[in-house]
Amino acid sequence: MPFFSPRGRTPRLTPELDDADLGKLLKRLQSATRLSMAGGTEICVAQMAQVLEPDDLSADRRAHRLSVLAEFLSDSHLPSAWARREPRNPRALLLQAWSELERGRGTGRMSDAAAAWKSCLLAAELDPADPSPWVVMLGIARLERYAEREVFAVWNEIVARDRWNREAYLSMLAYLSPQEAGSLGQVLEFVGTLRTRMPANAPCASVELAADIMQYHSALARGGAEALLARNHWNGSRVSQFLDRALVTWPSPAFFSHAAAIADLNLLAYALNAAGGPRETAPVFDAIGGRVTSRPWNADGDPVAAFEAAHNKAR
Repeated sequence: MPFFSPRGRTPRLTPELDDADLGKLLKRLQSATRLSMAGGTEICVAQMAQVLEPDDLSADRRAHRLSVLAEFLSDSHLPSAWARREPRNPRALLLQAWSELERGRGTGRMSDAAAAWKSCLLAAELDPADPSPWVVMLGIARLERYAEREVFAVWNEIVARDRWNREAYLSMLAYLSPQEAGSLGQVLEFVGTLRTRMPANAPCASVELAADIMQYHSALARGGAEALLARNHWNGSRVSQFLDRALVTWPSPAFFSHAAAIADLNLLAYALNAAGGPRETAPVFDAIGGRVTSRPWNADGDPVAAFEAAHNKAR
């Protein structure tokens, strides 16, 4: 995973993270949409296929590219246009379903969850080893409030294909939270079980930290004395030890290899800033290299401004 120094690099929202090919595609798609050029749909579809279908592309990298494109194109006709042109292309089917899920997350409900689910099942049939169709179905099941047995059936399909799938673990964390279908006790049990089994550099290594940030935000949202004491969450021995370990290991270029590692480093930088302790956090910001993710910084308003304030404090 390449890292770059932030010197001379202005922080900016970077959904593609460190994926240069994906970043170039996003810019091309944005330009094509703005210009509405003749034959633009065919050109855009060809460009998307080129980025999503190389034979040497890892499943993890492809899933990252699909998730970013799905959110970027959630209000675009391009995913459905590609699926109509190639109705048995698993990437086209998956991008269409994923973009519909992202649109549904924005409105609170999907317009046709059954059709998206059917597209995912076909994509899974065409590429049985790929966990991504099941990851999208997990998102659909959560958004549409399917029965618990259906949610866990999909979860089992994912982990059978990819034991440490980052997107799936973060999705289940949200599902088990008090804000959705679970409780704080279920969150703690889920994270505790994961902690004892997961390799330190697994793609889902940030789940424990995401759970801590969730608890911290919940305390802030309740207001009053709990909000005033929210920072104390970061002083507990377990949390403090986790931050110390992550600060040593996560910024190393050789530690993580998954596609969303920069997003995990953003989580770590946010938590270290929220903790406000004496730790030397500059290595984390150096590793991020100005690539800002919307979450979790948007909890404090404008994400880039929040990132810059934390970065200045670290320096």
